Amino acid sequence: MLQDFPTPTVRAPPACVLETERLTLRRPTLADVRAITQLANDRRVAENTRRLPHPYVQEHAVAFVRATADGAREAAFLIEHNHAPIGMVGINSASKNAPELGYWLGVAHWGRGFGTEAARAVIDFFFEETDAELLHAAARVANPASRNILEKCGFQWNGVELHRFEALGSSSPVDSFRLSRGVWSSLKNWASSTRREA
Repeated sequence: MLQDFPTPTVRAPPACVLETERLTLRRPTLADVRAITQLANDRRVAENTRRLPHPYVQEHAVAFVRATADGAREAAFLIEHNHAPIGMVGINSASKNAPELGYWLGVAHWGRGFGTEAARAVIDFFFEETDAELLHAAARVANPASRNILEKCGFQWNGVELHRFEALGSSSPVDSFRLSRGVWSSLKNWASSTRREA
C-alpha cells in the first residue's frame, strides 16, 4: 500500500527523523493510522485544533497520511515517546501569508513538556532547512497550555483573530503569534552561550 505514494523530487522534510532528549519525530505512515486515530479521536484534542474533525475515524487518518506523504505543502511529523506515538507536529506551508506551526498531543500526554520539546525541534528544523524569515502559529484563546508552548519557543503575540474549527462547527477566537528568524537565532545563541565565573 505504501507504494502508492509518489517519490518526492525535492528535499522533502517528512523523510528526515528529528530526535530530542525524550522524543523521536518522523514521517507518519499508513502503519500509524490506528494510533493516530486513537489519539485524535478525543473531543478535547479536536476542539483545540482547527482541522481535526470529531469524531475522528481511520479514514481521516489515512487521508491525512496520504496528503502529507510528499511533503510539498506540509512537513508533518509523528511524535513518539518510548517508541509509541503520542501526537503530531508540523509546518503547513499552504498559507499565503507565511508557514504555520501546528501540533497536538493525545490527552494522556498533556502537561509533561512534550509539546514544547517537539515544537522546538520542528522550529529548529524549519529555520535551519529553509530561508524563510517568519513562522506563524495560533492558539485558541481557551487553550492557555498551547499559548505557553508558543511563548516558551520564543513566539511573540500578534493579536487576536477568528479561525474556524472543524470539530466545533464554528469560528473561535485565537491568539495569533509569530516567530522571526532573528528572534529564533538570538534564542539559539543564548541557549548555547556559557557563563564564566570571574
